[in-house]
Amino acid sequence: MVKNRIFQDKKSLTTLFLTFVFIVGFHPFSYALDTHIQNDTIGFNTYKGKVIDSKTKKELIFATLIVNETNISTVTNTQGEFLLKIPKKYKDHKITISFLGYTSKVLSQSDLINKKTIKLETYIEELSEVEILIKDVNSLISKVFKKKGDNYSEELTTMTAFYRETIKKRRSYVSLSEAVVEINKQSYTNSKKDILQLYKSRKNTDYSKLDTVVFKLRGGPFNTLFIDIMKNPTLIFTEDMFEIYDFSFDKSTKIDNRPIYVVNFKQKAYEKDPFFYGKLYIDAQSFALTNAKFSLNLEDQEKASKYFIVKKPRKAKVNPIEATYQIDYREKNGKWYYGYSRIQLGFKINWDKKLFNTVYHTTIEMAVTDWEKNLSNKLIKSKDRLKSSVIISDEASGFSDPEFWGEYNVIEPEKPIENAIKKIQKQLKKT
Repeated sequence: MVKNRIFQDKKSLTTLFLTFVFIVGFHPFSYALDTHIQNDTIGFNTYKGKVIDSKTKKELIFATLIVNETNISTVTNTQGEFLLKIPKKYKDHKITISFLGYTSKVLSQSDLINKKTIKLETYIEELSEVEILIKDVNSLISKVFKKKGDNYSEELTTMTAFYRETIKKRRSYVSLSEAVVEINKQSYTNSKKDILQLYKSRKNTDYSKLDTVVFKLRGGPFNTLFIDIMKNPTLIFTEDMFEIYDFSFDKSTKIDNRPIYVVNFKQKAYEKDPFFYGKLYIDAQSFALTNAKFSLNLEDQEKASKYFIVKKPRKAKVNPIEATYQIDYREKNGKWYYGYSRIQLGFKINWDKKLFNTVYHTTIEMAVTDWEKNLSNKLIKSKDRLKSSVIISDEASGFSDPEFWGEYNVIEPEKPIENAIKKIQKQLKKT
């Protein structure tokens, strides 16, 4: 009976991964030009900077910046850099910068102008026995899911989010797509699917660098929502999860001065099919999952590849070499909300009768930059809804306008991405 339920859950898992990647035949090289440009640089102030560890000077990746008394936020990129746009009507509001295991810092907007580098201090005190009460790790995990209705939003919310996907062939970017989307984020206590609408997007794909295949992502922003494991728990953790995974406590930590349990998990030794391993971060007061970082077990590459590949050339063998995931939640007034998620995938393509293989890496991420409760329960119209089969890189948009995003908050591009954008803009000027 247990094995039968595990099999059903694996079918759901496969459905999730089939939305990620597929490989099709050759397409000609092309640029797509901007079709929708909004340029508004008057109504907001823009701040740039970097968040680092005060002692080691190491950049803090995916640190959160929130404009106090609003739902406006952003995250730092993989170089610790941020870009934050704040409407001028909130010019007196302060900004809270937080990162797991560090003391949060509150700054004024004038501080952001003067401090281009923000230094956060690590927590040094040990968590007391009073703060950490549960000693049985399995009981803790069960409590997390039992208290989902208490800890996570039970109301429909409307979110604005920034989405980015990149594809690299070895070290070169061959595809870069970005979008601002609206999300009808459903209650965590029902099974209704989240609804998305594309506000605006831009993309560039250099198919001339993709050999004789096109490597694409299907599902776009839906993929980053699918790994919301408190909304979609059976994709990873099922009622039989203790039959699949071993859970163990790691050293506890803090975030926003709240004690956090850290739990490791990995599949049991007798499980031969690919499952996950990683860390769960659980609020010790409310038992809410605040963050999760996990990877797919790729030891059996042949089995793992079946989760990802929808279509491929007959003479090519495609093996996954990386599959890592991250989901972060944010708390407001005692409720937790989806805040940020990231997926990194790597694939090696071996061709029959070819000496060298081809390696692709893709990263997709989405950060909520603003949200509000949808008190009217008004949903995005059917005709405007983004389909879960969407391929963002096929949308007709481009990179010709450097002020393309206007007032929308976006994730500051890393230097290699920024250089790729500048290169694209130069090429577009020539054409």
